[in-house]
Amino acid sequence: MPHPVLETASGTALDSAVWRLRSRGCWEDAAALLLPDAKDQPRAALLRARLLVERCMFTGQGWERAEEALRAVESMPLNDEERGAAACERGYLAYAATLLRVRDRADEARAALGRAAALLAPDSPGRPLLDFRRGLMAEHVSGNPQAAETGYRRAHNEAINRGDALLSSYTWRHLAALALENGDLAEARHGFAESLRLREELGFLVGIAPALVALAEVQPPDEATRLRVEAARLHRLLGNVPHWLSPHLPPELPPDPAPEPLPPSD
Repeated sequence: MPHPVLETASGTALDSAVWRLRSRGCWEDAAALLLPDAKDQPRAALLRARLLVERCMFTGQGWERAEEALRAVESMPLNDEERGAAACERGYLAYAATLLRVRDRADEARAALGRAAALLAPDSPGRPLLDFRRGLMAEHVSGNPQAAETGYRRAHNEAINRGDALLSSYTWRHLAALALENGDLAEARHGFAESLRLREELGFLVGIAPALVALAEVQPPDEATRLRVEAARLHRLLGNVPHWLSPHLPPELPPDPAPEPLPPSD
């Protein structure tokens, strides 16, 4: 499966390079590639901001860099679609700070996501991502799983219709988590498996370990252990990113014992 279409003003070579870095958790390097275009092209500036906001969610670091990137976007002459996308990113950054207990910015997140909803047309390409993020707010900040499911379902259907495999991997996983809470093990297992499949096909390496851990929750003990060990190895390979996954992983395995020395040859 090809990498997701990225909203840049440049050609596919840049898109591909940005995606390769992003998928491996190299957000700073990906953002640096976009910097020349981001100085005067709103779409490149928006993608750069999105990368740096995503870095905050995965690493718990880089908050000021993300804020600077958002302010740079917001200072540019933007149309309603672009202003809505910028508001969506600001809302997600505030949500991440609240979720990770960096600072309570829930009111800011709600206001920014509401502003994005007013700016983005119902058929806007940015609407599914906005619906998903409003679902996250409903579930994890407002404690309203019914509203969360509505947002996730709307985002899920549109992501599938538009062929947005990366967003679909997120919506599958979050709908599966709600199904698990409701006791629907078969639906949860299907959703977690679909999320993992999409991330593996996309090569979204930084998102595979969380998908493995999620799937482990609905597997028999032996398979669950195998999945968590695989997740732990990938997590360490990527520098313990995402940082919030560590408590859900088995401890680091001891190194393999040294082989026995060969007997002296004749």
